[in-house]
Amino acid sequence: MEGLLRYLFGPGTDGEHRDAHVVAGFDAPGELEPSWHPNGGRDLRQLDALLTQPVKQLGERSYRKPVWHLSLRAAPEDPILTDAQWARITDQIMDRVGLAPDGDPDAVRWIAVRHADDHIHVVATLARTDGIRPDVWNDGHLVREACRAAEDEYGLRRTAPADRTAARRATRAEHEKARRSGRTEDPRTTLRRHVQEAAAAARTESEFYELLHEAGVLVRHRYSQRNPNQVTGYAVALPAYRTASGPAVWYGGGKLAADLTLPKLRTRWSANSPPVSGRGLDERTVRAYLRTTVRQAADSSRTAADFLAHLDAAGIIVKTRRSIQDPNSITGYAVTLPDHHDAQGQPAWYSGGKLAAALSWTNLCRAWSGIPSPTPGVELSADERRAIYNDAARAAAFATAEIRRHTVTNPHAARDACWATADLLHSAAQATGNHHLARAADAYDRAARAPHGRIPHPTPSGNRLRSAARIMAIARTSGSPGIQILTVLAAAMLTLIDTIADLHHLHRREAQSDGAKAARRSLSEVIHDGTPWFTADQSRQQSPVAVAMADVPHPWAPPVLGVPQPSPGGVPGTRHSQLSRRVR
Repeated sequence: MEGLLRYLFGPGTDGEHRDAHVVAGFDAPGELEPSWHPNGGRDLRQLDALLTQPVKQLGERSYRKPVWHLSLRAAPEDPILTDAQWARITDQIMDRVGLAPDGDPDAVRWIAVRHADDHIHVVATLARTDGIRPDVWNDGHLVREACRAAEDEYGLRRTAPADRTAARRATRAEHEKARRSGRTEDPRTTLRRHVQEAAAAARTESEFYELLHEAGVLVRHRYSQRNPNQVTGYAVALPAYRTASGPAVWYGGGKLAADLTLPKLRTRWSANSPPVSGRGLDERTVRAYLRTTVRQAADSSRTAADFLAHLDAAGIIVKTRRSIQDPNSITGYAVTLPDHHDAQGQPAWYSGGKLAAALSWTNLCRAWSGIPSPTPGVELSADERRAIYNDAARAAAFATAEIRRHTVTNPHAARDACWATADLLHSAAQATGNHHLARAADAYDRAARAPHGRIPHPTPSGNRLRSAARIMAIARTSGSPGIQILTVLAAAMLTLIDTIADLHHLHRREAQSDGAKAARRSLSEVIHDGTPWFTADQSRQQSPVAVAMADVPHPWAPPVLGVPQPSPGGVPGTRHSQLSRRVR
């Protein structure tokens, strides 16, 4: 207490403390104001004795850290509050927290010190004068409620409630250590991004851990004390970020964000969250996703049973062909996605050999037997990349329509799409390497979460966005997409995030609305940098003609009389040339 009082009534680290005085407390402010020394200093001995006396009476029953310190600051645009207004605010806070209820003569001893125009410090000792130790559990939420009441009463800038939608911020020590080590970002933020990207791309818990290892993140499991084989939690660390004695600095999922705990991540992979669905997907997208997933399952398997088990865990539907002579012998297989049908409404199957020569059943069996076989290609074609991004844009458009429909009738039903939008942003940023998308994903972070760490009930629009994010993740090793492809996706995402910002603003969730608006500004930069015919102002309302032109492989220009015009699709009569004629 003595050191804190010296700081509050002293000049400050840079001489910024001016006219420090008591504005409120357990007694009249004039009675608590420290006297002045002849040399110009403050005599803090009496005030220190008054505040610490109840602590000494508690003795061994006292808290190990008995000093309660709270700083309150008004926003720069807020009016300058008077001492009486600050006193009323602090009285209400101490009453709401329960440390000094109104009219309680045996409450804790406390003071409020003001040494600047825009902020004050509240200091109390956690010991009542009647010998009872006060309870301060969950006091942060109570302080937050009292602050919001003061904002409404005095017309101050309204801040966010303590609803656990904000991610855990890095501490001052973490910031300073990152700066000393030359890092541009604190490790907590870096790890949160890695975990969010892995969670968006993973289909199973084991794949989640594999993606973290691929990103260079250390992973440690926490096991149940009753069942040593049961994983109940996890922690992550960066290899280069260690303590002074050498061990890595670990962060549990809950220390990164409320929705990154293992139980809540498992909700993504539970029966309530279906696997990637083929409903509404382009055939090229389905083929690319199946080829990549089958290849990953084959690389992770040593037997046919392992291969089929991996496909089942990934949510792939498998149909095997059996030998006529030996019904127990598999001679071939075909795969598809749930809800992916052909023109006749029947499941559209893809045999392994049609996905890639190396994925035929014969070559897979040869590989499992140790016989060299063809290596399946890992690169996606330009048409497959285009289809993946266009399908993601359609998923965003579908979510936009669903959120608008639910905004007034049932806003709770829109939360799942808001949460899943973060997955698509992170997957798109990782797949493209676009720094504007990466900033948009970081800015949108808070707008994605439902209050108090709740996991929204899955909805068709949210599941479709999550499917698009998982499919987008397979494009990570396939090079950068074309400018037009990225622009179409960014335009659809921008409209979606505009809708989400309006939803949050309508329901007075200003912190989430601000996060969505910040993400919108970064997405506008994608469009502004990507194509010369789009600007940040035009991106909000795009015409179908503009979107169609962005989908054409070559930028469209008006025809010049007398000059033969090349076909945009390269072949007369193709889909692209027909689209171009319709645009003209």
